[in-house]
Amino acid sequence: MFLEERRTHILAFLDKNERATVNQLAALFSLSKETIRHDLNALANQGLVQRCHGGAQIVRKSFQSDLIGSSDSVNIETLLRKINRKKPRAARVERTGQLTGGKVCILGSFNVDIVAKVERFPKGGESIMAVDSALGPGGKGANQALAASKAGADVHFVCKVGKDRFSQLAYEHLSASDIHSFTLYQSESVPTGNAIIYVSQQNGENMIAIHSGANQTITESEIIAIHERLAQSHVLLVQLENNFDATLNAMKIASALGVSIIVNPAPYSHEILPHLSLVDIITPNETEASLLSGIEVTDWKSAKKAAQEIAGKGVKTVIITMGNQGALIYENQRFYEVSAFPAVAVDTTGAGDAFTGALTAAVASGQSIRWAATYACAFASLAVEREGAANMPSHEQVLHRLSQTVRQ
Repeated sequence: MFLEERRTHILAFLDKNERATVNQLAALFSLSKETIRHDLNALANQGLVQRCHGGAQIVRKSFQSDLIGSSDSVNIETLLRKINRKKPRAARVERTGQLTGGKVCILGSFNVDIVAKVERFPKGGESIMAVDSALGPGGKGANQALAASKAGADVHFVCKVGKDRFSQLAYEHLSASDIHSFTLYQSESVPTGNAIIYVSQQNGENMIAIHSGANQTITESEIIAIHERLAQSHVLLVQLENNFDATLNAMKIASALGVSIIVNPAPYSHEILPHLSLVDIITPNETEASLLSGIEVTDWKSAKKAAQEIAGKGVKTVIITMGNQGALIYENQRFYEVSAFPAVAVDTTGAGDAFTGALTAAVASGQSIRWAATYACAFASLAVEREGAANMPSHEQVLHRLSQTVRQ
């Protein structure tokens, strides 16, 4: 067994059992205690485990205050060459039914959301009074990590914040959430990202302006440091709120490891276009699908043309979210329309994040794309009935809606 493979297995054992002694691990892997100690020390140096007397315990939450330095001669290309010498994991068998807790790694953003509820959106140059306002956790990555966790996935979330008063908010929010584990990097010089959000009380629609902040400063070394987590995952989920080189490096590592890659191309960036062949599933909304394809999406017919165009660029499966109409799937040159579930919209801010997070959880657990998209539509319908982009429903509530709603 190669060194990296052995350490991955040790980490997986600790992840399942929380802690283990050197003697236990030596007997389990038929290795000397000295070798096990060396492996545990290496994992501890990566921030993945914490050494304790006679053994180690898994680190669920990691607040990485200092920048990680590159190992001697280790860069992305070196890591990819090492990975490519190994056989990728076999594809997972699809099965429709209950979610069973697939493993998901999410590289994404954490933002502080500043939300103003307004009777209507202001016109250019107009000042209006807000009905209410709030400040809380957000960011597409964090929202999708929470949604996937609520949907039953075992999620490891990776993000970056500044060294400011909002960094503690990030740590406390993630620690208190259902997210299984996380790595929280910090930038020395760039503040935590934030989003200014208007929510209309007329129909629950929203307008958002984002300042990415520290989300745009993830380094190559920080991506290399999470490759052990990626190796344990069934799915990598990314969006486009981080600096693209970090996102692309994570995708390259996941591809080399045989890990499925889901991309939520939001906010849209043309940088993703040359790399769509790495993507297993892409989840654009109507606007993003229009930008990806060059075809304006206004209805099911134009959505189908756009989906074919996007698939032609190398994506295996295209899922276009169509708001209150539902979602369009294009897979293996076949179309499937998934109807939306009835909902009384209160706040649509996190609808796309709810859909993508829930879809990812279902895919990671081995579900078919059609069942996963149906589950995600039900999940999103419950999410828009709640205030706040980070306010996600539970798996049990989604199953209840699925069982109670008559599908046409």
